[in-house]
Parts: sequence; structure tokens; C-alpha cells
Amino acid sequence: MANIKQKILTSIPEKTTAIINGKAVQGEGDNIFEVINPTDETKVLDLVGSDAEYVDRAVEAARKRFEQGAWSRAPIQARQEVLFKTAELIQAHREELAALDTLCVGLPYHGSTLGQTQAAADWFHYFGELIGTANDDLYQQLPNTKTLITRDPVGVAGIFPPWNIPLYSVALKTSAALAVGNSCVIKPSSQSPLSALRFVELLHQAGLPEGVVNLVNGSGSVTGAALAGHRDIDLISFTGGGVAGKLIATQAAQRFAKVTMELGGKSGNIVFDDASYERALDTALLAVYSNNGQICLAGSRILVQNTIAERFISDFVERVENIRIGDPFSPETELGPLSSKGHMEQVLSYVDVARSEGVEILTGGNHASGFDKGYYIEPIAVLADDNRLRVCQEEVFGPYATILTFDTEEEAISIANDTQFGLVAYLWTENVARALRVSEALRAGTILVNTPMQREKNAPFGGFKHSGIDREGGKWSLQFYSEPKTTVIPYKEFPIPKMGAEN
Repeated sequence: MANIKQKILTSIPEKTTAIINGKAVQGEGDNIFEVINPTDETKVLDLVGSDAEYVDRAVEAARKRFEQGAWSRAPIQARQEVLFKTAELIQAHREELAALDTLCVGLPYHGSTLGQTQAAADWFHYFGELIGTANDDLYQQLPNTKTLITRDPVGVAGIFPPWNIPLYSVALKTSAALAVGNSCVIKPSSQSPLSALRFVELLHQAGLPEGVVNLVNGSGSVTGAALAGHRDIDLISFTGGGVAGKLIATQAAQRFAKVTMELGGKSGNIVFDDASYERALDTALLAVYSNNGQICLAGSRILVQNTIAERFISDFVERVENIRIGDPFSPETELGPLSSKGHMEQVLSYVDVARSEGVEILTGGNHASGFDKGYYIEPIAVLADDNRLRVCQEEVFGPYATILTFDTEEEAISIANDTQFGLVAYLWTENVARALRVSEALRAGTILVNTPMQREKNAPFGGFKHSGIDREGGKWSLQFYSEPKTTVIPYKEFPIPKMGAEN
């Protein structure tokens, strides 16, 4: 892995700002963000924030291309060719793209970013196939009339991927938007800009007309606000935190722009005493500590039935203490550094929160030993006795598990639903009737029964309550990125009232 890491280091520009009309813009100005490698705290590059002028240029380019119709009115077969070619190119550059994300945010190369990059390629292939099988609707209830329902692209989409699944998210959103003919302006997180930059270059290499997809970089408060509030952005797809989500949704509402949002989570993982024990234990660890614990669908509240709680907690803590912490490029690493110094301090602050609330710290909570540089911490697990505590209600977004116990099925459901979030829920039981009862009662967008997280591309993904707005995936993505159009065509003349005519 040293070779791929060294290769990408030599190819990274000293600074960058945007890609507009197919051209890389190096940018100037004082609004500089240093992208820091969380493994050793060295600078990767300078990111020059795109101000409102750059955002306006990017949106103007996207709007012009949309109106010209080179992509928005291209035949389905022509769009498919570009989507399929993009999938091939992402696959061909899989190691490079994965390494860029690992370099910027410290996600394990073997355990996270390689898989995310493969999934990014798969989304382009999936939506390329899906638009070839989508059918228009035809209704004939009106006499001698055919009513045809087709779907048009909406216009210019603002794409906001997060830093914890950088390439995966931008590929999911962009592939669906492009599949139905939209133009896009992408605004990546300022922590993870490099894979998005390379991704846009690959789109052009695949044959996408220049200007259809543009990219701007910078802070949420300047670049993000300018993009979300731009009069020519017709729809917005955002994945990230609730605070930013509220601001973006408010701006979009001023001009009735469509939005889909995947926000936070504090998902419950219910383990009943009749669960497949080892599989439930394995998944409990994966659901909290994979992707360095920085994942919105983490099963970070583990609810264990009292009859097995002592054994489960003991085994869980033993496994947590054996998690291999190290360089994210190493094949042996299971937990790399957190994404930034600020985020590391935020996660560790919840150890103090736990102490202040009288919560038992089962393991972890310190800087990991053996590292002179980097944002490495020990994985954390705590045992709480009240779901109303902050460590049970607030999203930590790190390798931090909160364990609670319960006696009855009804109590487990009540605890799991007692949250402002509702993204996913995990459920472990060998009782089919119980699985059906509990999954029906849980208030979350995805219920995972006896399985770690799996993503069915044909299914909608999103959350209840504060976990989001609307859904993406499958036909739900195509519906979001398009507008239905009703065309009414009578094929036999019928009487039309003659207003104002003489009798």
C-alpha cells in the first residue's frame, strides 16, 4: 500500500478550488483550508474556498448546458453509454480513488474505502440499467383519450456529499441525477475534496459533455450557503448533520426547490436472548466501530436483554479492547484515526459527558497509545441505565457504543423508539413472529433483522423524524431527480362548448 499512497501523493496539486466547464480552477484568495492527513497531521494540499462568484459561474455553466439539451435531451442509450463507461473508469481507478479518501479522512483502505469505491461504480452501472427498463405510464379511463405520464429532468441539482463516505455518496447522488438528464454542481466536504475532483475528471473522460457536472469547494457557511441559496439550483441532495440540513432546507424552501436529506442517527440495536449469539455480537461491533465509527447508520445504542446482558457485555468489551488500531492503509488495521483534530476532541468530550452523568465507562476513552502523531483514540463503550441521558440521545459519530439493558419486548421497542432520530434499527432474534412484531413497531427508515447493514439498490433509503427528508435509491432516486409530466391526447373529436358564439 505504500506504493499507491506514494503515487497519489505525487499527483495531488498544491491547491485547488473548482472544476467549471471541464476546466480545473486553481483559484486565488485568502479563504484557504488546509486539508490535513489525520494519520500523521501533515498537509495534503491547500483548498481555496470557492466564493459566491465561483459558485455562480459553476451554476451558470450547469444551467447553460441543461438548456442546450446536449445531455438533458440526449437519448437514453447515449446517457447509458456514459454511465456504463463511468462505472468502468471508477472500477479501473478503484485503488487510486479509495486511497484519496483514506488519505484525507483516515478511513481504513481495506475495510472501508475500497468497498465504497466499488459501490460507487456499481451505482453508475445500476442507474444505467434502470433507465433502460423504466416505463412511462398510460391511462385510458377518459373516453377516446390516452393520458401519458412521462418524467422530465428537473434542471440543476446541488449535490452535497459528506466526508465519511465521500466517493460513495457523490456517486450515488450524481449517477441518479445524470441518469434522468439533470446537470449538477457538487460541493464536497472541505475535509475530503480529492476523490470528488478525480471523479469529475473521470466523468469527462467517460464522455460527459463539459459543464454538465461542475464542482466547487469550500466551507458550508460560504460555498455551501451560496450553492444552497442560488436561484438556479432546482433541487438539492444533502447528506450530513442536522444543523446544516436545517439551514439548507430553509434556503431551498424560499424558492420551493426540492430537497432530499439523509441526516443523523442514534440507531438502536436490539439483541434478544434467543438471538444467534455470535452473529449478534459480531454485528454489534461492526455497527459501531466500522468506518472508524463515523457512520450515520451506526447501531450505537446496543439494547441487550437482561438474561444475556452480563455475558454479552463481557464478550463485547473483550472484543473492543482487541480491535487493531493503526495506519489506515495497513491491511491489519480495523480502526484508523478520526477525521480531524476537532472531531477527535468532540468524540472524546463524550467521555466527560458520560462521567458527569454517572455512566459507567466500560473501556476506552483515551488517546490511543503508540502514536506520536495522528488523531487516534481507543474505541469506547459505556453502560447507561437511562435512555434519557445525553450519551443515549446525542449522535457522537465516532467509535463510541452506549449499552442499555431491557427485560421485555415492549420495553425494548420503547427504548429503541425514544429518540429524535429514525434512520435504521437493528434487531436480533430467532423468533420469526417476534421479528415481525418488533420490526413493525420500530420507527426507522430501514429495519435490519439478523444482519449487519446491507443496501438493496432497489429499495428506498432514508430516515424518519430528524434523520431526514424523502428517500434515495432505486425508483425513489429517479422520482426525486425528475418531474412527472401529464400529456392528454384525445384520438376522436368530441363536442367543445362554443363560448361567445351566436346560437
